[in-house]
Amino acid sequence: MITLTILFWILLFVIVYTYVGYGILLYAIIKIRRFFKMGKKLAIDPSYEPEVTLFIAAYNEKDYVAAKMKNTLELEYPKEKINIVWVTDGSDDGTPDVLKGYPNTTVYHLDERNGKIGAMNRGMDFVKTPIVIFSDANTNLGKESIRRIVNLFSNPKVGCVSGEKRIVDKESDVASGAGEGIYWKYESALKKWDAELYSVVGAAGELFAIRTALYRHVEKDTLLDDFIISLRVAQEGYTIQYDPDAYAIESASANVKEEFKRKVRISAGGIQSIVRLRSLLNVFKYGTLSFQYISHRVLRWSLTPLCLILLIPVLSILAINEGIFSFGLYSTLFWLQVLFYVAALLGWFLENRETRVKILFVPYYFFIMNVCVVLGFFRYMKKSQSVNWERAQRAS
Repeated sequence: MITLTILFWILLFVIVYTYVGYGILLYAIIKIRRFFKMGKKLAIDPSYEPEVTLFIAAYNEKDYVAAKMKNTLELEYPKEKINIVWVTDGSDDGTPDVLKGYPNTTVYHLDERNGKIGAMNRGMDFVKTPIVIFSDANTNLGKESIRRIVNLFSNPKVGCVSGEKRIVDKESDVASGAGEGIYWKYESALKKWDAELYSVVGAAGELFAIRTALYRHVEKDTLLDDFIISLRVAQEGYTIQYDPDAYAIESASANVKEEFKRKVRISAGGIQSIVRLRSLLNVFKYGTLSFQYISHRVLRWSLTPLCLILLIPVLSILAINEGIFSFGLYSTLFWLQVLFYVAALLGWFLENRETRVKILFVPYYFFIMNVCVVLGFFRYMKKSQSVNWERAQRAS
């Protein structure tokens, strides 16, 4: 029983550290650094105003073109310094035709469909500006997003800038929207603290930018292009910075089923990324970046979901041994665990019923995320995840 007790505390530590402890530790480090004035504020030059390319890889996005271009042409940055590039490879819904006639807009199209990363690799060969900003066709950018991103690049140590993904916030929402929105708010806080400590760990594919000279062609079967591209920039000694006021806004997934599909793909890509970025696990070489990478990403995509599974039988045995209704330490934790999964079940029941009490969906969303990691692992091992665009239905 001693072995089981030790195993329990190890499992619990890993779980708590991954989802709460790292955030608390990060916040504490930031506070201590601020108090002792150990960290220097990132020096930026607001007058820095180079030409930029807004790069949009799109597959059958005709219905989004008008809104995307309207939003792009209204961005607060000199119009003559924004080059708009669309790569529409494989699109057969007329997307390239709809784009004709827009100012400062170049469309590159091939009939053959080679996935998003294939379109990005091909399109990047045509980019000549010092900074390239990647954005999705179905997202709208905040008016000052480009300027705020460019400001951070005025510091030569910055190689990549991540914007923020914002989910349309409705007063009442279904499970996918409520859970996803709360998750991204927490992620936003972690990114802010990560950037202040040293570097953000990865970028949001909805809106991120890199120095064009740092782009390296990515393997064609890459699932998380934004994550791989941004962290390879960090591996070269540059930092990934973050500005929450440079944002891309989109609707939440239409329902948990759609969010489930998206998360399984991300999880499969997460496992793939851990394999391809395995050198980043070397804390002796990458120091703080490795610490952030392991704490914020690797544990979520690998060890922690396994710990959650193992915790169920381990805690059950300890609670039974203690007396399941004795309400000692292990029995109390056992019933709290039961309560958590009951709450997740309630979230499933309320899945498509709009509610103002969004906190009800947190256990369900958390549960679904970890199930997706497990399924993503098997999908990666079977090599069955397609790299081609898969349109997710969005809430209206």
